[in-house]
Amino acid sequence: MKDYFGYVGKNVVVTGASSGMGKATAEMLVDLGAKVYALDWNECSVNGI
Repeated sequence: MKDYFGYVGKNVVVTGASSGMGKATAEMLVDLGAKVYALDWNECSVNGI
Protein backbone atom coordinates (compact mmCIF):
# COMPACT_ATOMS: atom_id res chain seq x y z
CA MET A 1 0.00 0.00 0.00
CA LYS A 2 1.26 3.48 -0.83
CA ASP A 3 1.87 5.73 2.19
CA TYR A 4 -0.05 8.82 1.04
CA PHE A 5 -0.28 10.33 4.54
CA GLY A 6 3.34 9.83 5.68
CA TYR A 7 2.92 7.36 8.55
CA VAL A 8 6.58 6.26 8.53
CA GLY A 9 7.98 6.92 12.01
CA LYS A 10 4.73 8.39 13.36
CA ASN A 11 3.18 7.32 16.68
CA VAL A 12 -0.38 6.05 16.30
CA VAL A 13 -2.95 4.81 18.85
CA VAL A 14 -5.54 2.29 17.63
CA THR A 15 -8.50 1.35 19.84
CA GLY A 16 -10.26 -1.97 19.36
CA ALA A 17 -7.11 -3.43 17.81
CA SER A 18 -7.67 -7.10 18.65
CA SER A 19 -10.31 -7.76 15.98
CA GLY A 20 -12.25 -6.41 13.03
CA MET A 21 -11.57 -2.99 11.58
CA GLY A 22 -9.29 -2.00 14.46
CA LYS A 23 -7.04 -5.00 13.85
CA ALA A 24 -6.97 -4.36 10.10
CA THR A 25 -6.08 -0.71 10.74
CA ALA A 26 -3.30 -1.63 13.17
CA GLU A 27 -1.84 -4.16 10.70
CA MET A 28 -1.95 -1.63 7.86
CA LEU A 29 -0.26 1.08 9.94
CA VAL A 30 2.50 -1.30 11.05
CA ASP A 31 3.07 -2.24 7.39
CA LEU A 32 3.31 1.47 6.53
CA GLY A 33 6.05 1.99 9.13
CA ALA A 34 4.13 3.64 11.97
CA LYS A 35 4.83 2.90 15.64
CA VAL A 36 1.45 1.53 16.75
CA TYR A 37 0.07 1.45 20.29
CA ALA A 38 -2.98 -0.79 20.63
CA LEU A 39 -5.83 -0.56 23.15
CA ASP A 40 -8.44 -3.26 23.66
CA TRP A 41 -10.00 -5.42 26.36
CA ASN A 42 -8.68 -8.54 24.61
CA GLU A 43 -5.04 -9.34 23.89
CA CYS A 44 -3.91 -7.98 20.53
CA SER A 45 -2.03 -10.43 18.31
CA VAL A 46 -0.75 -8.06 15.61
CA ASN A 47 2.96 -8.46 14.90
CA GLY A 48 4.88 -5.23 15.33
CA ILE A 49 2.83 -3.76 18.15
